[in-house]
Parts: sequence; structure tokens; C-alpha cells
Amino acid sequence: MKILIILPNWLGDAVMATPAIELLAHHYKNARFTFVGSYVSIEALKHHPLCERAIVDETKKAPSRFVATYKLAKELGEFSLAVTFRNQLHSSLLLRFTNTVICIARASWHASLLLSHTPKIATNQHLVKQYAELAMINTDEYNEEPPPLKLYIPAEKFAKPTLGINAGATYGSAKRWYPERFAEVAAKYAEHYDILIFGGPNEEEMAKDIQEELERLGITNYTNLAGKTTIYELCSHIGGCSLFITNDSGPMHIAAAYQVPTVAIFGPTKHKETSQWSNKHSTIVRHELECSPCMKRECPLKHHECMKGITASEVIEAVQELK
Repeated sequence: MKILIILPNWLGDAVMATPAIELLAHHYKNARFTFVGSYVSIEALKHHPLCERAIVDETKKAPSRFVATYKLAKELGEFSLAVTFRNQLHSSLLLRFTNTVICIARASWHASLLLSHTPKIATNQHLVKQYAELAMINTDEYNEEPPPLKLYIPAEKFAKPTLGINAGATYGSAKRWYPERFAEVAAKYAEHYDILIFGGPNEEEMAKDIQEELERLGITNYTNLAGKTTIYELCSHIGGCSLFITNDSGPMHIAAAYQVPTVAIFGPTKHKETSQWSNKHSTIVRHELECSPCMKRECPLKHHECMKGITASEVIEAVQELK
């Protein structure tokens, strides 16, 4: 059975869609997937054993996105089932243009006009549940908790226990705790763990701040990987960590997929909807404020108290409680 999946754009959201994909694979015993998505989502999920094709959606770069979407749909052809995890006009058009009969998308004006199944999905629940409910809307089997997150990239095997530090968050500065505090926490455990500093290409300066602070504290057993890993390597290295300390971010969800013990620091985002899914070895550090969660990329009140108020000692204490 050929199934088309339009993946979420963000890396973390794509990882949170993996339980829904596993549910589809379980329900349709002869499932064969085609994934369409952003570069990062494709690089993370294309290793699924049932994935036949994985295509990076570059229609946004075309002179006419409408025409490019039509051409991509005709290249893809018809499917037995198509699901989009994006709530976006061109993803609805892409499904419609494939001439697939059963097309599933979250309710919206464009999906309701173009597609066959457009359920209203409650947003006051974890995003993993939202995706799973959407994917299984055309079945009568969805009545249990979604399975854990799943990535098919083997975890790296490090010679020594390894602490991963992820100070970045692609969505915006409001989600980021402070480099010097990450360094303070890492220094506390440097005697027991080698340290890996993670970060994307746009987060190298932040990672360098952590590196310099570690050096100031006399810590030398670190490796700065910011901007130096592929998505495959990012997943593999995070999967091999013994402990992970992170902001709410894509790497946080990668750690959950490998059941890495994790302390996640939350500020302006909704922890009940985007916290690590089904990781028994995880905890959250956050402060309850009147202004949070604001869901803004930058602090609209300019004080960033939701993150500024979280101390290194609180995160260290959270690590201790995980043990």
C-alpha cells in the first residue's frame, strides 16, 4: 500500500510525527512510504525501513509555487492514502494534485475544500497525540497512547559516558537559556562525563561562548560540534549520550527518541504540548509566570524572565533527581 506523508518542516515536529508513522506502518501491513518535507525532516526520517522515496520539498523556491507543486504532485503520482502534517495551503494542493482519493489533513478552509478527510483535532494535547489522531482518523483502531518516538539512525557508541549540551533553539531567542549557565552545569559534571556541545550552523557563536566559559573554568574534556554535523551525525551523537541538557528544541526530541536521560529547560513554549514524549528518564525545569507561555520568538516584554530566572543550580538539582 503506497502512503504519501507530508512531514512537518521543523526537525522536532518531524520527530514528533514518528509515532503516527509507526501507527500507520502497523495498521497497514504492506505499507510503503513516500516522505516529502524540508531538508532537515527528510534527513532525519528517510532511514525508515518502509521508506521507498524521500523528497525535499523545494517548491517554495520556484517562480510559481503553485506550478511547482502541481509538477511535484504529477511526479509523485497517485497513492492509496495521503497524509499531511502541515496545516498549509500548498500541502493541501499537493495532496489534491496527486489524484489520491483518501487525503487527510487537519481542518482548515483549504483542506476542507480540497481533501476528503479534514478532522478537527484538539490542540490542547501533546503534539504527538495530535499527529497520531490525524494519521489514524480513517481507521477504527486508534484508542491507545501513541508509541514512543522512533528514529532509525544507529546511536554512536562513545568510549566514555558523554554529556550533551544543546543551548540552541531554531525557533527564536526566547527559547534559549544562557550559554554561561549551560557551561556551569557542564563543568559540574565534567569529572564524570566527556562533554559534547551541539548546535546548528547559526548557533556556532553561542557554542563558542560555552566553550570559552568551560575553558575559563579549567574544563578541557569537551568537543564543540556546533555547525559541524550532518543531521544523521546529530541524531547518532545525541543518541549515544549518557545525559542531555537542552532547551525546548529539535535535538531535545531526538534525545527522547533514543531514551537519553534529559533535563529540558522551558520558557515561552507550552511544555504540555511539546515536551519530550514517552521518555521515562526526562524532567523539565521551568518557572510558572503570568506572561508564559507566550509562544513568541523573542520576549515581547524585553525581560526574558521565564529563562533568566532559571539558575544553574536548579538544573544541576534536576540532573541529580534523574539519577
